Amino acid sequence: MKRLINQRPGRVSTAALALLPFVVLALFYMFASDARLAENPNDKLLPSFSTLAESFVRLTTEPSQRTGEILLWQDTEASLRRLAQGVGISAAIGLIVGVALGAIPLIRSGFAPFVAVLSLIPPMAVLPVLFIVFGLGEVSKVVLIVVGITPFIVRDLQQRVQELPRELIIKAQTLGANSWQIVLRVILPQVVPRLIDAVRLSLGTAWLFLISAEAIAATEGLGYRIFLVRRYLAMDVILPYVVWITLLAYLTDFLLKQTSRRAFPWYHTGEPGR
Repeated sequence: MKRLINQRPGRVSTAALALLPFVVLALFYMFASDARLAENPNDKLLPSFSTLAESFVRLTTEPSQRTGEILLWQDTEASLRRLAQGVGISAAIGLIVGVALGAIPLIRSGFAPFVAVLSLIPPMAVLPVLFIVFGLGEVSKVVLIVVGITPFIVRDLQQRVQELPRELIIKAQTLGANSWQIVLRVILPQVVPRLIDAVRLSLGTAWLFLISAEAIAATEGLGYRIFLVRRYLAMDVILPYVVWITLLAYLTDFLLKQTSRRAFPWYHTGEPGR
C-alpha cells in the first residue's frame, strides 16, 4: 500500500484540488445569499452574484458624479502607487542592512539586537505617531508599510547570508577578494532570490498596513473606499473591492515568482513541477 505521504496528484488532479475550496466557498455563499434574500429581498448583507456582477461593472465603467473619475481605477492607482513605494523602499533597505548584518560581524554585533527589538514593535501602535510626525498625506502611509515589513526582510536576509557555506567565503578570500568584492560577487547573487521570496511573503502584511492607513486618513484608495461605504452596509461594493484586492495581490505574487524563476533558475531547482 502506497503511503499517503508519497502520493502525488497529476496535473488534472492538482488543478481540481486547487479549485475545490473556491467552488465550495462559492456554493456556500450562494446558498446563504439565496436563503437571506428569500426572507428579505432587500437584504444587503449577502447580495446575489448577479448584484455583485452589476456592481463591479458599474464600478469599472461609470464615472463618479462628484469627481468624473472611474472610482475603482482611481482607487487602484492610488493604492498600488503607495504599495510599490513602500515595498520598494523596504526591499532596498532590507537588502543593504540584511547583507551588512549577515556578512560583517562587527555590524551584526552592534545592530542585530536593535533590529530584533524593532521587529517586535506593532506597527499599528505607532501609526498615530507617524500621522503626527509625517502628517496625513502620502508619506505616512508609505512609512507605515516600511516600518511594518522592513525588519522582517532585514532579518530574513541576514539569516540567509549567515547560512551561506563558509567555504565560499574562504575560497573567495584565498583568491584574493576583499570584503567589498565578496559581498558583490559571492553574497549578493545568493541573496537576491531570497529577497524576492521575502517580498512575496511580506505582501499580505504590506496590504494590511496600507488598507489600515487608507481607512484612517485618505481621500482615495481601495481601503478608503471600503471603509467609506461600510456605514451604508454596501456589501455590493465592499465584496467586489475585497475580491479585486485579492486578485491584485495574487497577480503581484505570481509576477514576482515568475521573475525569480526566470532570473534565478538555479535557486528553484528541486521545486515540485520542475
